Amino acid sequence: MLAAGTGASTAYSVMVNGAAFLIPVLHARHGMTLARAGLVAAAPLAGLMVALVAWGSVVDRRGERFALLTGLGVATAAGIVATQVHGFAALAIALFVAGAAGAATNSASGRVVVGWFPPERRGLAMGIRQTGQPLGVGIAAATIAVLAEKYGVATALWVPVVAGGLALLLVALVVIDPPRPERSAADPVHNPYREDTFLIRVHGASMLLVVPQFVVWTFGLTWLVDHLGWAAGWAGLVIAGTQLVGAAARIGSGHVSDLVGSRMRPMRTVAVLAAATMLALGLTASLDGPVVTALAVVLLVVASAVTVADNGLAFTAVAERAGPFWSGRALGVQNTAQHVVAASVPPLAGLAIAQWGYGATYALAALTPVLALALVPVRDERALS
Repeated sequence: MLAAGTGASTAYSVMVNGAAFLIPVLHARHGMTLARAGLVAAAPLAGLMVALVAWGSVVDRRGERFALLTGLGVATAAGIVATQVHGFAALAIALFVAGAAGAATNSASGRVVVGWFPPERRGLAMGIRQTGQPLGVGIAAATIAVLAEKYGVATALWVPVVAGGLALLLVALVVIDPPRPERSAADPVHNPYREDTFLIRVHGASMLLVVPQFVVWTFGLTWLVDHLGWAAGWAGLVIAGTQLVGAAARIGSGHVSDLVGSRMRPMRTVAVLAAATMLALGLTASLDGPVVTALAVVLLVVASAVTVADNGLAFTAVAERAGPFWSGRALGVQNTAQHVVAASVPPLAGLAIAQWGYGATYALAALTPVLALALVPVRDERALS
């Protein structure tokens, strides 16, 4: 179940993030403006954001297996269509459909893990499942750009198609819906959002913690190349390495939450570490000298790990608190909120960098984890069950 959930998450990450690696070829060979190529890259992300909550409702009503098979099946089919079409509009539409369909994996794969693992091992298991995003980005970065350059866009798009097909096969072979109580016993009409503010506060804290994560992810490579003068190849290796470090941080924080019997206390600790690391990165990035610069690069790697360590904690806490008949929708809201903030970070951070520089922008990003500290609902958390 864990392999299937992680595989589905990884395959979808390849699909939704892989289009960005087509931009150079779309611009240079196909004559698209950077704006149009950027819209193609954003198409699957747009599909993701509009479909997350709806798919969560499907998971709540029809179950995890149905949502995974349907979503991955349609996404893979849309990916095949994308390999055959020509022109900006047709490609963007096909990728939008793939992104919207594959969004089923977000709630469904998380629910599979939450449902089949006991509370004392659930944090670690969800941390492993959460590595699907960086693994997918890594696979896309290592394959799609190279294939597009050598063989064309259509060939490169077979990478997410094959990944989706393999994930679909794995789900079909092994995934069984986790056991759920009878609807009458679980009170399916009960809305956990009306009970207290716990879920709202987790959503809010997660939105704030997304800001430093995407500041580092979006502009780390540019800082190394444009500001520090690194070769693009070496800078790319460092950024790729941060994906692996971030994956390890998600697993580690999940395991810690199992050991201490709490998701929110480790999440609060992550917020403190994120604020401290981003502030230190901002200070060192503002100074000159080889020693300070080397320290800043190390802090960039550390920040890339720390700022993503909360994702699995919040995801698990939302699923546990919302219950088996509401967690699909709650996880959809969680992911939608995070993606909306993530989409706004690059342009705003870009303006800040142009106005005040990288160091000041990194330091400013330390403010949002501080604000998140007030929202993390440690006192309202219940015992793991």
